[in-house]
Amino acid sequence: MASPKEIRVIQLIDSLEPGGAERMAVTIANELADEVAFSGLVTTRLEGGLKNTLAKRVEYTFLNKKKAVDFFALLRLRDFVKKNKVNTIHAHSSSCFFAVLLKLTMPSLQIFWHDHFGNRVQSKASYLSLRLFSVFFSGVFTVNETLKVWAEKYLWVGDVQFLPNFTSSNEKELAVTVLEGVANKRIVFLANLHAPKNHILALKAFLNSKIASQDWTLHLIGKDKQDDYSQELKNFIHQNNLQEAIFIYGSCNDIKSILEQAKVGILVSSYEGFPVTLLEYGMAELTVISTDVGYCNTIIQNNKTGYLIPSDNNELLTEAFIKLANESHKNDTLAKNLNTFVKNNYAPEKVIQKIIAAYQKHV
Repeated sequence: MASPKEIRVIQLIDSLEPGGAERMAVTIANELADEVAFSGLVTTRLEGGLKNTLAKRVEYTFLNKKKAVDFFALLRLRDFVKKNKVNTIHAHSSSCFFAVLLKLTMPSLQIFWHDHFGNRVQSKASYLSLRLFSVFFSGVFTVNETLKVWAEKYLWVGDVQFLPNFTSSNEKELAVTVLEGVANKRIVFLANLHAPKNHILALKAFLNSKIASQDWTLHLIGKDKQDDYSQELKNFIHQNNLQEAIFIYGSCNDIKSILEQAKVGILVSSYEGFPVTLLEYGMAELTVISTDVGYCNTIIQNNKTGYLIPSDNNELLTEAFIKLANESHKNDTLAKNLNTFVKNNYAPEKVIQKIIAAYQKHV
């Protein structure tokens, strides 16, 4: 078995726009930097604000990939790997396909695929190409147990492990975002504006709860593609005269600072894998409302570490908003319980050692 100081690894990710998989790629690269011989991060298609949260000791490059099979980008990746004597590629989500193309030219490379897609089990897609590419994987990490079972059943790889997401307080950020509204009455929804995050459900329940009349405000933080999904939200806000109660900020990189300004965090997705957002809410000691999807019910235990409701249930979400506005003492207890739970179970040290142990078996 190789020692950690023999491991030279890159995190491969398609984008550095703020998102769960992207944040985990950056966090893992940062945490590994002090544990292995070399830790790098490579972005294939698109840079983004998370680039600014990379630690200085993490080597970085951008491939500027223009199409699915971009030979110039592949050569840039190959040059970076050769220059830094990389022996392991930790490929997140769809970047695994590009990792396999590289392995075809450098057979000694070890590929670990990190599956962040929470709806893979319910999807009707055949994933034939993924199954074929899995022959080249040394191992697979999944963000919940359901995905682990799926990978063990359908992929041609022997080493499949559930790897919980985790938080890190070491990432740097510059505080620039100032939230509207009254202190201690701000609700944050940290998720890019697209399906399956179900923002319209949150807006409807917030309106029905009438807590805006008590000075509560709702703040949507996440990439705004200026598409039909986004326009529906903006139309709803305008049609219901909620411009002074619901605010859309777009992508923000100062998440820690934003959460420090909030009292409540919500996530009402139709499906999820393992949302890093809930861990970030917990570390910020927010009271949380979450839908019961993916791994969420492991983190949010109803009336213990937050409010857990069925997905797409307007009535129960409305009730949860009303409880938040009227049960401040209970809110504080739930927030403290979640904070303790996250710190005890999702600290980076244990997860990073599990990742390194997986690498070691194959290097």
